[in-house]
Amino acid sequence: MNIDLSGKVALVTGGSGELGRVMVRTLAACGANVAIHYLHGGQRAMSVQQEVESAGRKACVVHADVTNQDDVNRMRDEIVDSFGVPDIIVNNAVIQYQWKQVLEQLPDDYVSQFESCVLHNVLTVQAFVPAMIDKRWGRVIAINSECAMQNLPTQSAYVSGKRGMDGVLRVLAREIGEHQITVNQVAPGGMISDKDRVSEVKPLLWYEEQVPLRRRGFDQDIANVVAFLASDLAEFITGAYIPVCGGNVMPCI
Repeated sequence: MNIDLSGKVALVTGGSGELGRVMVRTLAACGANVAIHYLHGGQRAMSVQQEVESAGRKACVVHADVTNQDDVNRMRDEIVDSFGVPDIIVNNAVIQYQWKQVLEQLPDDYVSQFESCVLHNVLTVQAFVPAMIDKRWGRVIAINSECAMQNLPTQSAYVSGKRGMDGVLRVLAREIGEHQITVNQVAPGGMISDKDRVSEVKPLLWYEEQVPLRRRGFDQDIANVVAFLASDLAEFITGAYIPVCGGNVMPCI
């Protein structure tokens, strides 16, 4: 079986980031035209665009604050002008901050995680899903985290955002399923990405010892699951939270 996304248009928010750029390359390799979103890192986004176009696919770069409704709607219009209405949205962008214990974490950090995890997803689905409803086909894929199940010290702001996002997306899956639109989440663990390769990957023994597969995964592992969920091979999967973390967390029935 092959993953064939020919004729599809995909948007990856945070598409110039560590995991995002591999998702962009992979979706393009499956045949999709891809919109590469960035807030910071325009040069990286244009570099990824050049890679995609060199491989024979179409790509465009779009700048937006995904926590701002006007920006998201403008981004939608730019993508439509370039490629048409996206069939696949991958909500990957997140605001970075310094992790601290609850008693020390700034209130603004909880706000930032709400905005980049919950509001980000709400605004993109409001902007892009109506057209999917008209076509009776669409994929909403969001990048969650194994942290949402771990609840470890210093994770509180991040976990609060990711758990809120999980609730919104599970409700959304029920609300728009009748239109043959799937809504799923991919939850990475501690993955190896380009920043690790540049500095020569060193074992994280404290982490790897608790992972059943006894190793870290790769950025490509996340992109592979995203591509699968974007395809017709996953047309009967919706409302799922799928950890890609070597078994470090395991959802229970």
